[in-house]
Amino acid sequence: MEHAQNVPAYGLWGLVILNSIIFIGFAFSFFKPKTKSDWRTFGAFSAFIIALFVEMYGFPLSIYLLSGWLTSHYPGVNFLTHDNGHLLHTLFKMGGDPHFDPFHIASNIFIFGGFIILSYSWHTLWKAQKDHKLATMGLYAYVRHPQYAAFIMIMFGFLLQWPTLVTLIMFPILTYMYVRLGLSEEKMAQAEFGGEYQLWAEKTPRFFPKIF
Repeated sequence: MEHAQNVPAYGLWGLVILNSIIFIGFAFSFFKPKTKSDWRTFGAFSAFIIALFVEMYGFPLSIYLLSGWLTSHYPGVNFLTHDNGHLLHTLFKMGGDPHFDPFHIASNIFIFGGFIILSYSWHTLWKAQKDHKLATMGLYAYVRHPQYAAFIMIMFGFLLQWPTLVTLIMFPILTYMYVRLGLSEEKMAQAEFGGEYQLWAEKTPRFFPKIF
């Protein structure tokens, strides 16, 4: 643990490339973009992932930009180590391994839960599109846009684990983009399926399922 706390963990561009390929590859295998809208969704998510890992292992831009504030409020803390790079863990002065703190555990739940939702929702949507039907089964029985909710969950999970200035700016922008894409798709579904879509939309929330 002492070694992890004192050894700089940046400039590791091989890890940047490897992790980006792994998570973007996961998203691609689950989402399988086909339309322009799909590729726009996937491209924006990929940009978020690359920006995240560049700061996690490549160049800690956020830490450098905040270095004056960080050194004045947290004297003696070396923010250029990987453990201290988990800013929420460090700023809240949590002890122990940051990979096992509540933020990191919640992060893993959001990330892997998001990928599971993405996989199931794409499979349901693909089957419906293949049969030229409206997707109303599976996760689509609870929300109208589980695939976009999944992308937002995954990004939020990464923010809990490793927040950066760039990804904090990107997150609301991409969330807004996914909401707009969802609204655009609703108009197309309304035009194609008419009353069937209207009945489904009236009882099915957009992004958050009804608790009761």
